[in-house]
Amino acid sequence: MQIDWFPLWLSLRVAAISTLISLVFGLWLAWLLTQRDFRGRNVLDAGVTLPFVLPPTVLGYYLLVLLGRNSPIGQMYEWLFGQPLVFTWQAAVVAAIVHSAPLLVLSARAAFESVDHTYERAARTLGASEWRVFRSVTLPLAWRPILAATAVAFARSLGDFGVTIMIAGNIPGRTQTVAVAIYDAVEAGNGALARTLVVIVSAVALLILSVANRTAGVYPKSRQAAR
Repeated sequence: MQIDWFPLWLSLRVAAISTLISLVFGLWLAWLLTQRDFRGRNVLDAGVTLPFVLPPTVLGYYLLVLLGRNSPIGQMYEWLFGQPLVFTWQAAVVAAIVHSAPLLVLSARAAFESVDHTYERAARTLGASEWRVFRSVTLPLAWRPILAATAVAFARSLGDFGVTIMIAGNIPGRTQTVAVAIYDAVEAGNGALARTLVVIVSAVALLILSVANRTAGVYPKSRQAAR
């Protein structure tokens, strides 16, 4: 059996890029929701949670409308890069961000809220700017759960199917991610290929989740509680 490894490498690249973007954007948004009170905050908070409850096809349709060739964003992207955004591997990155960023935002927000704010107030009293407080106090105290959430977000990006196939399509050698390749193999009756890809993805996801649990300190806390 000959295996085309392109879908796996593409999925790893898409997951890495989308996770990095989601981490930067997610930390900023989580800090904003935690530290600032502004008009529309509840709407923004609900919008962050929305991808968890909407079907992937609905999210994909929204992205098609928002990023398609007839939309202002799609036309600007095509003007800048000389090609449409939809049905490219870059569109798969966007799909993965939509799929994984909400998890990072919610996890980072919970981590920021669990920080002892006495240290932050002390830093502000000593004249530290908000950026320095975040970089030197808040983030070091919350890094473990954030790093664990980042690992889980990478795993979610790796396995996205519904949103990806809506806006990136299924073009072998160009936009076919591993989740789409598994679907293709099943549809074609190629059970051996489907099983191989499923085992590989499951192994990668298991490894990532094991690292996430170790980073978050799940097991040491459990052992201490048992004592």
